[in-house]
Amino acid sequence: MEAITLEPGIVKSFMKNQSGGQRKTSKSLPLEGGGKRVGVKGQRDLARALRKRSTDTEAYLWKRLKNRQIGFKFRRQQPIGKYVVDFVSLDKKLIIEVDGGQHAVDARDDKIRDEWLRGEGYQVLRFWDNEVFSNLEGVLETIRDALLTPHPTPLPQGEREDNFDNT
Repeated sequence: MEAITLEPGIVKSFMKNQSGGQRKTSKSLPLEGGGKRVGVKGQRDLARALRKRSTDTEAYLWKRLKNRQIGFKFRRQQPIGKYVVDFVSLDKKLIIEVDGGQHAVDARDDKIRDEWLRGEGYQVLRFWDNEVFSNLEGVLETIRDALLTPHPTPLPQGEREDNFDNT
């Protein structure tokens, strides 16, 4: 099988058919709903490695998020820009991050990452490992609420208008 890049964001695979010709077999899915690939090439390999060695907490939560069990499609260890997020619903632009003890030590990096992701239009939810294990139903309820509540992108009408005083 040979992969040929035809245009940004679309990779088509071709396979030799039995008569020696080529036939189109598939297109890769875009990383974002708009078809714009935002992943960095090296991030894809990192994401694959992270999927193979997920934490116990990520595996525990993934059992409940995969296969649209809560009504929405999620991907795990998905590259977005220069980051790899734990879970993302691309349709709803919702990111779920599961944090262990290492995040308590240096929350500054998480803040920078969250600000960039929000700037790209994503909503970010963070849960501690112990919260996922001790209150999974509560975590899932918070995720469902975020999925069902319209995300303010674009901003609500009142926040969009210019509030200049013309006096």
